[in-house]
Amino acid sequence: MSRLREPRYGYSLRQSLSRNGLNVEEGTLYPLLRRCELKGLLSSTWQLQDGKPRRYYLLTEQGGEVLDGLTCEWKLLVASMNDLIDTAA
Repeated sequence: MSRLREPRYGYSLRQSLSRNGLNVEEGTLYPLLRRCELKGLLSSTWQLQDGKPRRYYLLTEQGGEVLDGLTCEWKLLVASMNDLIDTAA
């Protein structure tokens, strides 16, 4: 979701994730995008790009709020895990 603060189509999103070490299969990504859209976390529009119709996804305001909450939870989890690892050593 953090990659969708600006409009992206599925393939470009997949490439961006892959460049950052997160390889996501198409069969996982596209259903996830649709579910997020159904929940109001993303919006989408069809656009013609190079003669091909592409569906562009964009984070909604509600999606931004959910992303902020998940990011906070993730950071707390990472801090807890780091504490556990540090005290185990």
